[in-house]
Amino acid sequence: MNLYRISAALLLTAMISSNSNAQKKEKGFVPLFDGKTTTGWHTYGRNLAGQGWKVEDGTLHLDPAAKKEDAGDLVTDKEYGNFHLKIDWKVAPNSNSGILFHIKEDPAKYHQTYSTGPEMQVIDNDGHPDGKIIKHRAGDLYDLVKSTSEPVKPVGEWNTAEIISNKGKLEFILNGVKIVSTTQFDANWKALIAGSKFASWEGFGTFTSGKISLQDHENEVWFRNILIKEL
Repeated sequence: MNLYRISAALLLTAMISSNSNAQKKEKGFVPLFDGKTTTGWHTYGRNLAGQGWKVEDGTLHLDPAAKKEDAGDLVTDKEYGNFHLKIDWKVAPNSNSGILFHIKEDPAKYHQTYSTGPEMQVIDNDGHPDGKIIKHRAGDLYDLVKSTSEPVKPVGEWNTAEIISNKGKLEFILNGVKIVSTTQFDANWKALIAGSKFASWEGFGTFTSGKISLQDHENEVWFRNILIKEL
């Protein structure tokens, strides 16, 4: 075998190994978004996804020009309890959004996703007024826990977020950096809620399973590469 063939063989082996490692890394994860349709999602309290959510170039794009009644928060058709969620997001200048979880979809009792679901904040820290508030910045457990650092990328660039909820242990990861670690449903969790804007909200943060949501804050935002592993 000549040198060219040896090099080609080594390259092929490396590629196979790399692909195998990538598949192993993502083992157990399934897509929540097929990149082509809103299958598996609907607007909170409705049967279908609002038209303000557009599928473009493999992304879910919230078009702020759409009327409010044509958008609304997207929620998964399925409920999740213990899970590891991976999702990419980016925002336009001055935009605000969020990724919520453990949502009880009962619009007669709970009018919005955030009535029950804790949130990982998605925001332009510098451009949106909420970004000036402690515990309201990108990656924070909204109004409950401030992130330990801010590895968020500049506006218009993609961020990779992860939410891990497993038997009460909750972790947020942003661009590979763990930024929030807390425990749900214990005395400290109840104290966090009692010290927040949600203190008087019946049902907030109490459900151990529920829908996952992408928030419509009437600002432009994109999501892609949405994967989940049930734990």
